[in-house]
Amino acid sequence: MTLDLRTIQAAVLDMDGVLWRGSHVLPGVAEFFAFLRQHDIRYALATNNSTKTVQSYQERLASVGVPAMPEQVITSAVATAEYIRRHYPADTPVYIIGELGIRQALAEAGFREDPAEARVVVVGMDFDLTYDKLKTAALRIRAGADFIGTNGDLTFPLPEGIVPGNGSALAALQAATGVKPLVIGKPEAAMFEVALARLDVGPRQAVMIGDRLETDILGAQRAGLRTILVLSGVVTAEQARESEIQADAVYRDLADLHRAWALALEATP
Repeated sequence: MTLDLRTIQAAVLDMDGVLWRGSHVLPGVAEFFAFLRQHDIRYALATNNSTKTVQSYQERLASVGVPAMPEQVITSAVATAEYIRRHYPADTPVYIIGELGIRQALAEAGFREDPAEARVVVVGMDFDLTYDKLKTAALRIRAGADFIGTNGDLTFPLPEGIVPGNGSALAALQAATGVKPLVIGKPEAAMFEVALARLDVGPRQAVMIGDRLETDILGAQRAGLRTILVLSGVVTAEQARESEIQADAVYRDLADLHRAWALALEATP
């Protein structure tokens, strides 16, 4: 694994497991982002979570010392709305399963919800998922509506343990309709394409910093970005060594990466 930190012009960062774990802020977060700003390294925050609004993420980021404009926060809801806006007329009726994050993103993109006439079914994480919601979605998909998922994460971490994630709902609908969803979130390309467009850089000038090999690292590699795995989230050092998915560099956390990056820049002639 070799990565020349001196050549990086922009960074895309996951949040949970990189900036924080639950309510616990990880070491060196504010200092790392101050370092990026000092050296004019652009950054965006990208998450597969579709339940929260951009504003709610901005507020939490600000509370841990990370200033972020709305365009720097890319949730799978935002990426999904952007994809639909690019590929469907503005008057296309949609049916939405999900929380406020995806509902607000689609509303801001100009789409109206019409369960009876929906030509696109959009499924995000829904903590109040019911049989009736699945039934409506299945009927619309069987009637020819396109089937889009914000993200394919099979599980979702809660304080009491690991519970079904959005991928589980997508799997239920795929089983009921025989139709495979188009998934937008990591490791699919759409999330990374949105991030690169907003950062205005090519993939080889950007690095993905994440804590999950199968989403953050694999997805970024498929999209042509360079990759940094931090061990402050779900992956252990042993798992990182043994995995078929190998990041370009591995660091303990953002504080460890900050030290290495600063030393690399200091060594630049």
